[in-house]
Amino acid sequence: MTRRALITLGFACTLLASPCSADGLARTASIIGDGNKVIGTVTLSQAPRGVLLKVEASGLSEGWHGMHIHSVATCGDPGFKASGGHVHGSAAASVHGLLNENATDLGDLPNLFVGPDGKAFAEVFAPNLSLGEAVGRLNLLDADGSALVIHASPDDHVSQPIGGAGARIACAPIQ
Repeated sequence: MTRRALITLGFACTLLASPCSADGLARTASIIGDGNKVIGTVTLSQAPRGVLLKVEASGLSEGWHGMHIHSVATCGDPGFKASGGHVHGSAAASVHGLLNENATDLGDLPNLFVGPDGKAFAEVFAPNLSLGEAVGRLNLLDADGSALVIHASPDDHVSQPIGGAGARIACAPIQ
């Protein structure tokens, strides 16, 4: 059995077959592509001040792809529309965009880059999210869960409502 040590944000843990986090709270979800085919995984680990997402995927088109957290852990329908819109928290009118000074959309994430071989690997830290109840952060594991959605085009991080990221091409239910 192979063992690797992970030291992040001042905590250490041993990785065996499952992910770990500062408080032991983590989730791994399959990323689903066209035809309900599994094309990768996303591992979410609770950190002291947010959530660390590790994304590994294959079979995607080369280039940048928008990546967001959506409000419902449902990824079985064509086009992944049942995953709902971005998670917003309690804001009545949400504004999209990591580069938008009025942004309130807690589901915004950086773009994902896919290499010429169709593979993508990324680690992203999301300080506005949580895998449980946390003051000032949105719980991804609420009653209907949430989903990581990958889009066909890059997110410009300003345009409304989704930064021009286009169609939903992959989805991972987070429960």
